[in-house]
Amino acid sequence: MSKVTKEDALLYHSKGRPGKIEVVPTKPTGTQRDLSLAYSPGVAEPCLEIEKDSFKAYEYTSKGNLVAVISNGTAVLGLGDIGAEASKPVMEGKGLLFKIFAGIDVFDIEVNEKDPAKFVEVVKAISPTFGGINLEDIKAPECFEIEERLKAELNIPIMHDDQHGTAIISAAGLINSLEIIGKKIEDIKIVVNGAGAAANSCAQLYMSLGAKLENIVMVDSKGVINQKRTDLNDRKKLFATDRNIDTLAEAVAGSDVFLGLSVADVLTPEMVQSMNENPIVFALANPNPEISYEKAIESRPDIIFATGRSDHPNQINNVLGFPYIFRGALDVRASCINEDMKVAAVRAIAELTQKTVPDVVNSAYSMKKLSFGRDYIVPKPLDPRLLTIVAPAVAKAAIKSGVAGKVIEDWEEYDDYLRSLMGYDNKMLRHFYDTARQHPKRVVFSESLHLNMLRAAEVALAEGICQPVLLGNKEKLANLAADNGINLKGIEIVNLRQDHEEERRTRYARLLSQKRSREGMTFEEAYEKMYERNYFGMMMVETGEADALITGVITKYEDSVRAAKTVIGMREGLNNIGAMHIMSTKKGTFFLADTLFNRYPSPETLFDVAKLTYDTVKSFAHEPVMALLSYSNFGADKEGSPAKMHSVVKRLHEQYPDMVIDGEMQINFALNRELRDKKFPFTKLNGKNVNTLIFPNLNSANITQKMMLEMGVAEVIGPIQMGLNKPVHILDVESSVRSIVNMVAVAVLDAM
Repeated sequence: MSKVTKEDALLYHSKGRPGKIEVVPTKPTGTQRDLSLAYSPGVAEPCLEIEKDSFKAYEYTSKGNLVAVISNGTAVLGLGDIGAEASKPVMEGKGLLFKIFAGIDVFDIEVNEKDPAKFVEVVKAISPTFGGINLEDIKAPECFEIEERLKAELNIPIMHDDQHGTAIISAAGLINSLEIIGKKIEDIKIVVNGAGAAANSCAQLYMSLGAKLENIVMVDSKGVINQKRTDLNDRKKLFATDRNIDTLAEAVAGSDVFLGLSVADVLTPEMVQSMNENPIVFALANPNPEISYEKAIESRPDIIFATGRSDHPNQINNVLGFPYIFRGALDVRASCINEDMKVAAVRAIAELTQKTVPDVVNSAYSMKKLSFGRDYIVPKPLDPRLLTIVAPAVAKAAIKSGVAGKVIEDWEEYDDYLRSLMGYDNKMLRHFYDTARQHPKRVVFSESLHLNMLRAAEVALAEGICQPVLLGNKEKLANLAADNGINLKGIEIVNLRQDHEEERRTRYARLLSQKRSREGMTFEEAYEKMYERNYFGMMMVETGEADALITGVITKYEDSVRAAKTVIGMREGLNNIGAMHIMSTKKGTFFLADTLFNRYPSPETLFDVAKLTYDTVKSFAHEPVMALLSYSNFGADKEGSPAKMHSVVKRLHEQYPDMVIDGEMQINFALNRELRDKKFPFTKLNGKNVNTLIFPNLNSANITQKMMLEMGVAEVIGPIQMGLNKPVHILDVESSVRSIVNMVAVAVLDAM
């Protein structure tokens, strides 16, 4: 991951609308009648219903999907007691994670009160607003009292994530580690270094899973918590050992598990070497662990090692738990998050780790084949299965333990609901970036004098997703960058017109003229083309001197397409190329084609576009369910566009019977499964949600994707070229910096 500077962080939080979250209406508000229903007089009706039955608040308000992230700022990340207001960016960030991973809405609330009793009264007073409360960054020991009182006095799910999140994820890792090495939890000796909120919760949860109290030794900043100590509070007294030991080194000797929730570099290689065979070391101090990864691995070849960091195997990360735990609790209207629900989450996370890892996760982390073992004891945070595995496990535990206010009867329907939450959250885009960072490629920016292209090159380098290569005059680019505050350090610039590039221009021209000699291209003609940035840049890709190219923000797409077909050429067996846009919406991710190249496609062209789109969607780890669109349905109109699409569908059905595709059909039948299945039950799409749309012409496709973008109903990635031999991507004219950088990530994946 690229280094985040102070300037980057401040700009991210301040640009545009300050902060990271907003409130968005979920009902129509366009007419006076809408407003009368939303407020006065219509709002009185649900108010009266809730007055009669408070549980109706879940039916008529957002309460059932609303969590409060509440802090007093007394223990913020690694920053300490920085105060309630200064904690707000962290609480907004927590809200963002709830939303993107589990579809849960959040109000962050910063309470300027350190007295536990007063803090509890404040939270109790505002609790009717929420379906659940996530306590965050409250220092120990006050956090224990606050959570216990709120759990006892309120009937909604409450969890202090600093305590229980770490406990749940580390417990899943512990279960899996013990299975790998063949030890039983009731037999192991555990050392917990640190005696704060997380340490206490971890030890308690481990005991719920079978660990024995007499086998746990806890160490704080003054040494081993033992019965000789006279300075222990009630929570520490529970873990006071009767063993005659005082130091961390004495405690670790002969132990099986070390859990660090303390400070960096307190665990030495010698201590690790003193542990029993197959030691388990969870060094979770943040940002630097109790012992470095390198020292730990070097000290013991039989070690299972985990940290809180993302740059080493086995990251113990709370985001594996809290979004999905609250999701399950909210969906059954649980009155609390009890021990059964936490244990269910532990076991679900542990069991998921042992399942076959899907390709989308492997590629996100640039792994050939992640599999259960010493370097994979908990799932990766970007594993999309977490939501559909952990949330149902928690919900079932709530129902079974008697704390659910609502019983889910149809678990398949619930699974569909959870999957529907995974659409509008940029998971695919995050996957693209994470994968590109693992294997950054040389990407040519042919139109570097365009300010958006220049800024995109700077951002792409900072993100670590590519090594940009700018084509242009170094002096002009330097002046443009200086005038606009753009940093070109580390970015390669190639001036294709300079004399010292003569050898390369000649070599490229010779190669191109030879490639196209049967099509009438002479060396002289090819040489002239080498003074054009697109031709020169594409020859860099063709020869392997660069991996990908992006263009199109200035050049007419016809000219860019002509250059790409001439230099790169189409894949064997194809007569046409196409372009696809990915639209991430509240109703899921959709793939649209052809959105750039073919103005008036023939049936043959549409056939190629459909095949290309099918393969491309599969390459993005989605199973394509495709509809060919028109203004009529299934042969109702025998002429023009409907007839053309009808013939394409017939041919696809004949040649590719396993392809899930049908049409022609109107867009409402494509997107409304219930309507389509009722009206046209014979289709190959029966019972399936369409995610891929093939348009009859460029006009309809281009208008649709740009309308969705400008109306704010979709996050867009594209256009993604389909059918060229190598990664050349032609952008929309005047593409934004964000769009360009997104396409750079796609180009890198394409090159991989």
